[in-house]
Amino acid sequence: MSPDERFMRQALSLARKGLGSTSPNPVVGALVVKHGRIIGSGYHKRAGAPHAEVVAIAKAGKGARGATLYVTLEPCNHYGRTPPCTRAILESGIRTVVVGIGDPNPHVKGGGAEFLRAQGLEVRCGVMKEECARTNEAYITYVTQGKPFVMVKGALTLDGWIATRTGHSKWITNEKSRRFVHMLRKTSDAIMVGIETVIADDPLLTAYLRKGPAPDPVRVIVDTNLRVPLESRILTGETSTLTCIAAGSKVSADRKKKIEGLGAKVLRCKVKDGRVDLKDLLNQLAKMSICSVLVEGGANIFTTIIRERLVDKYYLFLAPKLLGGDNGVPFTTGPGCDIIKDCWELQVARVRRFDDDIMVEAYPKVGE
Repeated sequence: MSPDERFMRQALSLARKGLGSTSPNPVVGALVVKHGRIIGSGYHKRAGAPHAEVVAIAKAGKGARGATLYVTLEPCNHYGRTPPCTRAILESGIRTVVVGIGDPNPHVKGGGAEFLRAQGLEVRCGVMKEECARTNEAYITYVTQGKPFVMVKGALTLDGWIATRTGHSKWITNEKSRRFVHMLRKTSDAIMVGIETVIADDPLLTAYLRKGPAPDPVRVIVDTNLRVPLESRILTGETSTLTCIAAGSKVSADRKKKIEGLGAKVLRCKVKDGRVDLKDLLNQLAKMSICSVLVEGGANIFTTIIRERLVDKYYLFLAPKLLGGDNGVPFTTGPGCDIIKDCWELQVARVRRFDDDIMVEAYPKVGE
């Protein structure tokens, strides 16, 4: 491993500390290195807080003169909530900047690196670019496609069921798997489930197994006809997080008023085939600056969002259990492919064990 890769890997570890706290901004980590030694480090903690480069430079102090700055994302060269990082870099006397990836935001693309080069600094880009891009995959999707990064989380028995015929699903996976899911919740902007999941499980949909500074995600319930029980924990549980009920455009005004009286927000959405149009819902969430959505069920939501090719990433948990029948709740519903070669293929990024559970982390294969 080269020195550039070694230091960038450490900067990435710092960047990940900001996951769940910086949205709609990216997560960024930075190191100031001189004579092979780290003399300053920082990461972006939350939107509006000092950027990673500024924090690292401040810690390095006068020692930054002549040093090298490692940063996972191209330094900004524009005024937003904070001054441009390029100004802090120039004033510090840093001579070399090593960048993981360029900023894909069309409003700032390429500006930082080009500006620093024009001022006489050496700038090297593309160090560990795949890892840096993956760390900011939600931000990149949001700023380049104008939609949230959509993740599907499914917990399945080995024979492919997500619940019994009665809708019972607690618990298919073990506690270690569930703790990992709560980490996914904590680092996502929103959790999405269908109304059937709310009726069957009465979930709270918070990250109560993962305490930390990041707020709980926004809770999004897809409920075309506003059937959500007024006594459900989604509406009555103690939490400061926002709850959005995605409904059709023709729901009862009185029912809407009752639900909003309990603190929730009803989003009126287009209807497609008798159900909330998920693409329209995602567009509305993007306008709310929600960059990432973790979809947790149930089968109807999984089916629609997969078939409409709205999924960016999968987290599929397989537990060593067999339902032993054909009358459970499947992961998806309706007719599938007639021949295997027509199945949708996934690109597996990681396989991980949580005791006896197996998690497959995968992306839709390019071209699917």
